Amino acid sequence: MADAELAVRTEALRKKYGDKEALSGFDLEVPRGVVYGLLGPNGAGKTTAIRVLSTLLKADGGTARVAGFDVSAQAAQVRQRIGLLGQHAAVDEDLSGRQNLVMFGRLYHIGKRNAQRRADELLERFSLTEAGNKPAKQYSGGMRRRLDLAASLILAPGVLFLDEPTTGLDPRGRNDVWESVRGLVADGRTVLLTTQYLEEADQLADMISLIDGGRVVRTGTPDQLKNHLGGDRIEVVLRRPHDLEPAGRIIGSLLGAAPDVDRDNRRVGAVVKDRVAALTSVARTLDENGIEAEDIALRRPTLDEVFLSLTGHGTAVSAESRDKEVTPS
Repeated sequence: MADAELAVRTEALRKKYGDKEALSGFDLEVPRGVVYGLLGPNGAGKTTAIRVLSTLLKADGGTARVAGFDVSAQAAQVRQRIGLLGQHAAVDEDLSGRQNLVMFGRLYHIGKRNAQRRADELLERFSLTEAGNKPAKQYSGGMRRRLDLAASLILAPGVLFLDEPTTGLDPRGRNDVWESVRGLVADGRTVLLTTQYLEEADQLADMISLIDGGRVVRTGTPDQLKNHLGGDRIEVVLRRPHDLEPAGRIIGSLLGAAPDVDRDNRRVGAVVKDRVAALTSVARTLDENGIEAEDIALRRPTLDEVFLSLTGHGTAVSAESRDKEVTPS
């Protein structure tokens, strides 16, 4: 893809912390005007990549360009064209939402009057006008993250980096942030999003790169990545354990695919090509053979299953870690 069509391009990017190689030949191409997700577990290199691309860190090797500018040789030009929302809130809890945004505007040297006007525009944009004069410490988690997003847009950047933007938020707060991100891309911005939440990548990203060990292991749309495992699956939960083997033979014969048998959960599954025809024929044939099914369902592979198949481990985080701040990669 030509550089003019790309918001971000990296080639063979490398970064070490002591003996640990956080980025190990990191290659990335992010088209303009999309939400692009970097999905991987803690320590995969996601945050390090964002820090290099936003000029906060210098790479040890390779090249990176953002908005057409080299992040090392043209760092000032890059900073003028990007916004950054990190894992930790950047706002002053004692100032009101409006005061925070005006302060950021003054720090960017846009003048007091322009800073006030921009603050009001952003408060309205992120549905914070009514709370604009309240101290930020009175905001909910989702409101604070929307205020963070607003602060990162003071200069109306074309490229926005979001590093774990919904870590620690409840479902309502995550949905609020997701809606804000969708609105940004609708305005023509490019968003590069790091996340370890499978649902977040699935909900927001037009394209996803799976990151492991400081490098990209696979790139595609969410559907393309799921098709890596062969597309849709049919799963049958049986009422009686002794029906597992005959059900497996029937499903394998009907679908022409080797079934997976989960004895602990009395489940038989297999990849399907024709969703509706497979579901109908399996249900009918099992019934004709006196095999009772508690549940029959079609489902798509998850992104975690794709990651597991490519790396040998998943991306999922524990329930406890969803409510805690994530240590930077």
